[in-house]
Formats: sequence, structure tokens, C-alpha cells
Amino acid sequence: MISHATRQDDQAITDSPAAAALLWRARLRQTGPPAPFRPVKIQPPPVPGSGPLVNVGIFAGIHGDEPAGTQAARDLAAWARRAPEELAGFALRIFPVCNPGGHRAGSRCSLTGMDLNREFWAGSDQPEVRALERELRSQRYDLIIALHEDDTSAGLYGFFGGHPLSEALLRRALRDAAAVLPLNEAPVIDGFPAEGGVIRDGYPGILSAPPEQRPRAVEIVFETPALAPHARRVVAATVAVKSILHSWREARSAGP
Repeated sequence: MISHATRQDDQAITDSPAAAALLWRARLRQTGPPAPFRPVKIQPPPVPGSGPLVNVGIFAGIHGDEPAGTQAARDLAAWARRAPEELAGFALRIFPVCNPGGHRAGSRCSLTGMDLNREFWAGSDQPEVRALERELRSQRYDLIIALHEDDTSAGLYGFFGGHPLSEALLRRALRDAAAVLPLNEAPVIDGFPAEGGVIRDGYPGILSAPPEQRPRAVEIVFETPALAPHARRVVAATVAVKSILHSWREARSAGP
């Protein structure tokens, strides 16, 4: 008969970092190396007299087990092609799948077992992160929106950073998306102090504009509750992005 202690020892070996590394290598052999991600590029004509186009990057699927953000990004790309007049003044680059290997494996992490959204601007050797850092540096986005899902949250919330306009745009997006899913009103969300679903701090190493970029980009991370119905998460994320773009246009029209 196998003793309880033996079973515990076996479980410890199974859960060890070495075993995890072997599992990731096995998945890599089964699925192949990550496919390169390609942005969907949408560039409507500029509005006469409105100045240069606003450069917008929408990033989803940096965690491979967050399918609603990926679908929302694809839906937003389809909307942008159908209704380019609604995007006048914006140049969009949409990345539905920033972690192709994790997406194929249905895993939060990459195929090397790394949480890519803790690796930015820290000398990472992860190919996905290095490619995205090149993209972020070369494009110098004015507005960066990252779509995520949280399986520990009962409602919508978000992080903001960069330009001071970020907070106002996030708050408006949360109000608009609350017509689809409820807000997370907890005073602490994901370990951070929060108010009305808004978090001012954030994890180090998340996808963001280059630290040296000036002027600073507007940066918003929008989170939907992963336990809510998939279709409603997708709609909430698309509503939030459209709200952010609309609010940006309003703020710029109002002037300083």
C-alpha cells in the first residue's frame, strides 16, 4: 500500500520547477515554436485641420488563457473596417494575440513558462517581449490599451498609468462598460488599493510605453471578470475601447 507520505513526496516532485520545465518543453515539441504575431493596421484619413493622427495600440492575449480580450480585439478590427468614419483622426494597430504559444496551449504563460506581462523593460530574453518592445519603441504610441481577464474578480476594473489623462479615460470606460457587466467596487483588488474599480498602482514589468518616451503615453489596462459569460466579457471590452477613443476625442476637442 502506498503511504500518504509517499504520495506527498510524489506530488512535490510533480509540482517542482524542474517538472514544470519538462512539461513546457513537451508542449513546445507538440505545438512548435510561437508563430510571429502580426498587427491589424487601420489608418483612416486624417481629419482636416486636426493635426497628426493619434497613434493607438490595442494589445490582447499577452496571457494565452484570456480569450475574451483576443476576441474583442478581433471584433474591434472588424468594426474599424466597417465604420472608418468613427475612427477619423486615429491610426490603430491591433494585436489580438501577443502570446501565440500560450494562446495555442491555453496557458497564461508562454511556452517557456514565463508570465510575459512581468518582463517588459527589464532586459528580458523572451522573444515575444523583445518583439513587442521593438514595436512600442518604433511606433511611439500616444494611447496604449491592454485587454485582460481576471478569474479572481467579480467585476470590471482597470489600471492606469503614463499621461494624466489616463485616469479620466479609464473611469469613463468603466462607467460605460458597467452597462454590460458590474464594476468591482472592492477597496482592494488583486492586492492593490482601488476605488470605483480604478487602481493607480500596478505590477512591475507590464506592457507599457518605453520608460524614456516623452511625452508620456496614455496607458490603460482594462480587466473583465473571467467567470462572467464569454460573450458579455467580449462586449464589455469592446465598449470600453470605443469609450476610450470617444473620450480622447472629446478631451482633445476641448483643448488644454
